[in-house]
Amino acid sequence: LLGDAAARHLGIDVGRERTISVMGDEWRVYSTPRMLYDIEMACRGLLLAHIEPGKDSVGTRVELDHVGATLMGMWVEITVTLTAVNGGAVSFDFLVRDAVEDVARGKHNRFVVGIEKTAQRLQAKRAKAM
Repeated sequence: LLGDAAARHLGIDVGRERTISVMGDEWRVYSTPRMLYDIEMACRGLLLAHIEPGKDSVGTRVELDHVGATLMGMWVEITVTLTAVNGGAVSFDFLVRDAVEDVARGKHNRFVVGIEKTAQRLQAKRAKAM
């Protein structure tokens, strides 16, 4: 999985649903929680293209520096690069950039899991919680 196939670029239009209005409606900007979701989905998408059917991945760690504001109506490009594979544990670096500047950078870890086994574990937990 490491090598040429280890990077993914994802373009995102920053619409109202991805923004927060801390500075008022005129200055809505890409929110950190929505950005994090988009980064996680970019990493997951890269993995899904290379893992076997019946597998998926879950996020286990994020280190994110949100260093610039992207206004509603702009676009961003999210670039995720796979940096390490250790069994089911995978690590990524990411960069988020809009038309003007870098807006975020960091690291994200995911773990490849079996969908059926994970569903069984979650079902057992639900039974204990009820």
